[in-house]
Amino acid sequence: MPVVVVESPAKAKTIEKYLGGDYRVLASFGHVRDLPPKDGSVDPNDDFAMKWEVAADSRKHLKAIKDALKDDQTLILATDPDREGEAISWHLLEALSPALKKGAAVNRVTFNAITKTAVTEAMANPRQIDQPLVDAYLARRALDYLVGFNLSPVLWRKLPGAKSAGRVQSVCLRLIVDREMEIEAFKAREYWSVHARLATPGGAEYDATLVSLAGAKLDRFDLPTAEKAAMAVSAVASRDLRVTSVAAKPATRNPWPPFMTSTLQQEASRKLGMGAKACMSAAQRLYEAGLITYMRTDGIDMAPEAVHAARDAIRAKFGDKYVPASPRMYKNKAKNAQEAHECIRPTDMMLSPDRLKVTADDQRKLYDLIWKRTIASQMEAARMERTTVEIASPDNQVGLRATGQVILFDGFLRVYDQGRDDDDGEDSARLPAIQQGETATLVGKAFDAEFAKAREKDDPAPAAPAGQRAASGLLLNDTAAVAARQHFTQPPPRYTEATLVKRMEELGIGRPSTYASIVTTIQDREYVRKDKNRLIPEDKGRLVTIFLTKYFPRYVSYDFTADLENELDEISAGDLVWREVLGRFWKDFSKALEGTSELRITEVLDAIDEALAPHLYPPRADGGDPRVCPVCGAGRLNLKTARSGGAFIGCTNYPECRYTRPISAPDGEEAVGDRILGEDNGDPISLKTGRFGPYVQRGEATEDNPKPARASIPKGWNPATLDLEKAVQLLSLPRPVGNHPEDGELIEAGIGRFGPYVKHGSKYANLLDVDEVFTIGMNRAVEVLAAKQTRGRAAAAAPLRELGDHPDGGAIQVMNGRYGPYVKWEKVNATLPRDVAPEELTVEQALELIAAKAGKSPAKKKAAPKAKAAAKKPAAKKAPTQKSSAKKAAKG
Repeated sequence: MPVVVVESPAKAKTIEKYLGGDYRVLASFGHVRDLPPKDGSVDPNDDFAMKWEVAADSRKHLKAIKDALKDDQTLILATDPDREGEAISWHLLEALSPALKKGAAVNRVTFNAITKTAVTEAMANPRQIDQPLVDAYLARRALDYLVGFNLSPVLWRKLPGAKSAGRVQSVCLRLIVDREMEIEAFKAREYWSVHARLATPGGAEYDATLVSLAGAKLDRFDLPTAEKAAMAVSAVASRDLRVTSVAAKPATRNPWPPFMTSTLQQEASRKLGMGAKACMSAAQRLYEAGLITYMRTDGIDMAPEAVHAARDAIRAKFGDKYVPASPRMYKNKAKNAQEAHECIRPTDMMLSPDRLKVTADDQRKLYDLIWKRTIASQMEAARMERTTVEIASPDNQVGLRATGQVILFDGFLRVYDQGRDDDDGEDSARLPAIQQGETATLVGKAFDAEFAKAREKDDPAPAAPAGQRAASGLLLNDTAAVAARQHFTQPPPRYTEATLVKRMEELGIGRPSTYASIVTTIQDREYVRKDKNRLIPEDKGRLVTIFLTKYFPRYVSYDFTADLENELDEISAGDLVWREVLGRFWKDFSKALEGTSELRITEVLDAIDEALAPHLYPPRADGGDPRVCPVCGAGRLNLKTARSGGAFIGCTNYPECRYTRPISAPDGEEAVGDRILGEDNGDPISLKTGRFGPYVQRGEATEDNPKPARASIPKGWNPATLDLEKAVQLLSLPRPVGNHPEDGELIEAGIGRFGPYVKHGSKYANLLDVDEVFTIGMNRAVEVLAAKQTRGRAAAAAPLRELGDHPDGGAIQVMNGRYGPYVKWEKVNATLPRDVAPEELTVEQALELIAAKAGKSPAKKKAAPKAKAAAKKPAAKKAPTQKSSAKKAAKG
């Protein structure tokens, strides 16, 4: 029987069901060949010859296909209907050619949806592999290889700590870094707006904003200070007002077009909080289940039969009035018609989300989004009425405006409205019936509640003139009928995955199938981190971007990258020869590579140091030179590289001054280098920085004590805020907890190579929190050790009693410990006094026991000598082990 090859086993199962027993459907599991990750896989000197290698995991899949072809030499390649899918079919044919006899029938079929109708129709209309599409893939793959495998080694040699560079990923990273530098360079500008609460003669209230003063139109920054705002408030409050015009204009809002790949990723990010990768993964599973059309597309057009199905679904679910007189047609935005597939839509318009039989939450939510967007795209427009009311004083010295909007017919908004990344400022307030010529009376006490809330803030209030009162960012007249609000211009927002994809699409950088992998790659390489859905560049991401813009400006240029994408589209259309495009690119790119061969690391660092100076050395509050070392006061700060990779800021007086700090410190905190924290038992306790990071040390190295006690700063602790007490605690580790109730052997708590732990004899158990090392008691220690002994899979012991919730959250329980009952809350375990029975314990008593336990100082003076002695003995024994392990690491 003919052999049909698709990409995934899920798709194979669905298609085999549609085709029946006349075909054998097998999966290739994606690409079967790729370029080996080594030099020479693409040879520019041999007309860009490419050496392909079958992946180890793909050999068994290819063998299964070859074995099936022994019975029937009819091969049908049914991979995805895009450039990547065409490439997979080409690779399969190349890899399977030895198994194909002369005259074997090889066909290519594509379908935009995995439905019986679509698959049957595709099988009835086979074609040959589209070579221009394959050529475009070959060009893209060769370009990415040549950039990655030639530019990345330059980064490794000239910028220690950098991981890699990519043709599109580096441009995407530059977008994020450029935006961050815009934010840092941004200077906020103050301005004020004036508002009044007015009433009609009938008593209906509405809000209006001051739009003209002294007969002139007010622009945004015409009230830059509180003083000018106060004058405007007085001008409004002291005048009679009348409505000069009422204009009501009808308006319509048309629905958004159905989804293509980029808009789906943007909406999934906005509305569902899905990253691009998660969105495409869920969409892939929906596609393979036959629920939606192909999810990698530039197209927004819809098949005629799908349009009619959508109109039928709208009519059945919402009624005739929601169906427009004629179908809506959307113009395809794809530049290359060969890749202009249909939009992303449900395969069955009548399958509403509430009838979907899918258990995965992400797939259900994404299908709901796709169904609503598709249905809405064919619905009637929303109709509304927008009203603008102009109010002025008789002398025309002040003018105010009130705006409102009333939805007369919801139309497509009944189903769907696109999310926004930022407020567009559209005024949708409802206005009462207002007539031209009527009086507009100021309403007293209108802003009292807002004023009371502003008074609660600690921010200083502006000076208020006579007849007015002030709070933080707010001025009112004495009757609270007129208010002035303070505003500051805001920096451009950081990119989300949605806005980044949108910007890349606007610039023509990348293509739908690449967006998710690009955004994921720059996060995986720690060039960018995501915080509250916003993308923030890491220091190493900044360094890479500055390096590339300094020495390879053309190849991180937005225009150049977009032009190259256009050339790839022209190749896929058959208008350009792919090897000629590669030849032109390589000629210039190889020259740029040669230009960096003589660069020294110090030159690179100096150039980056200069470019990043505003970020690295922000102005000091005292007006001093930001480059002067804050420790020695003589050296100057500059960018340095660490032996272990990465970069930091250090003093030029090294090694006399060992001041260092990271390039960026969180929340403006500055991590400092060597300093004395204080004295303990006559020993100076100092904070130092070594090759493996910051540490604390007791005393100084002498002939009698060549290896003074040291302790590394735990991960999560900020060296800048470290004080003497915490340093002494670290140096006193391991800390004795007490003798085990069963065998009397000492239990200790400490911090080791693998983090915080408790130790009983030769048995160790990890602790989740570093701070618990200094507070853990016997009950908790025995519990952790017992859980480790049973690999943490034993059922938790049932509490004797549930006392309720702690005021700070979390349940308070009475537990039965190994040596008596105790109260448990979070990580605090407090032993019950002997005279208190578990069944008689009150919540108040429990709270007192918990507070007493949590408030105990972890560093007891009486226990300190024992702790020191315990710390010194193991330190002497472990020293050789540490040295040998360090040697092994160096060899590796």
